[in-house]
Amino acid sequence: MKYVLVIHGGSGTILKENMSASREQDYLHTLENALQAGEKMLKCGQTAVDAVEAAIKTMEDSPLFNAGKGAVFTHDEKNEMDASIMDGRTLAAGSVSGVRRLKNPLSVARKVMENSAHVMLAGEGAEQFAKEQGCEFADASYFYNEERFQQLHEAKKSEKVMLDHSGENEMTDHNGGEMLGTVGAVALDTHGNTAAATSTGGMTNKKFGRIGDTPIIGSGTYANDDTCAVSCTGHGEYFMRNVVAYDMSALMDYKKYTLQQAADFIIQEKLKKQGGEGGLIALDREGNYVMNFNTAGMYRGVIREGHEGKVKIFK
Repeated sequence: MKYVLVIHGGSGTILKENMSASREQDYLHTLENALQAGEKMLKCGQTAVDAVEAAIKTMEDSPLFNAGKGAVFTHDEKNEMDASIMDGRTLAAGSVSGVRRLKNPLSVARKVMENSAHVMLAGEGAEQFAKEQGCEFADASYFYNEERFQQLHEAKKSEKVMLDHSGENEMTDHNGGEMLGTVGAVALDTHGNTAAATSTGGMTNKKFGRIGDTPIIGSGTYANDDTCAVSCTGHGEYFMRNVVAYDMSALMDYKKYTLQQAADFIIQEKLKKQGGEGGLIALDREGNYVMNFNTAGMYRGVIREGHEGKVKIFK
């Protein structure tokens, strides 16, 4: 079986005219590094789970993406992160939500999957579990990013303007399209098994402990060797309402859609009709893959055994 690895670094209003050439190269270089980290696992016969973890950790360790080190700020000037992972061979899954001090939330989600009787752990409990598992922690200063902090202040200013004019409060995109930023990976290994994983810092200026689709198995992440492995990025409320990741699998299982047909229907028809923005990456056991989005851009990349890796940002 030939391996395949597909990654994304979030979707949104990503316009070429708003990005400097050097910034674009930074993104592309980091995406390439993530592909290489995951491929290194697949090349030596490691599992799809190993590959998606390695790829995502590379992006979590970069300040460019809204996950791990690059996580955006909440209304209370905190960083709250979510992550999930699923093994398509066994349907085992693990996730963490609302964590603040974990250097690599995805790795902790994997520990939940493999070393606990649970699927999802949240907040302080998740961090206590991570400590017992010997996972790496980081101080608040590690996550501090001046650009992200300024995005929060811009969001608060815009929010006040809306409140002053309409008396209503809406959560909108105030950070250059990166409200929809999330990182994800799906892989097919040489043993013929799949895995999917997703990690995010959520929305800039989020309140009340808001949680999106990323840590919810079936909404932001899903993997089943019999159908597909999926990682989503976008406006989480829509992805939760439509259980998007599982919907991909269900369409393939019950209606016998191809991977492409399922992705086109969900992203380009179903979500669009509802006003839901975002995208997904997915692959099946035959090595077919999709990188489907209904926004201006999505940071993304793919590498297949015997082929050069490809990374893109814009349509």
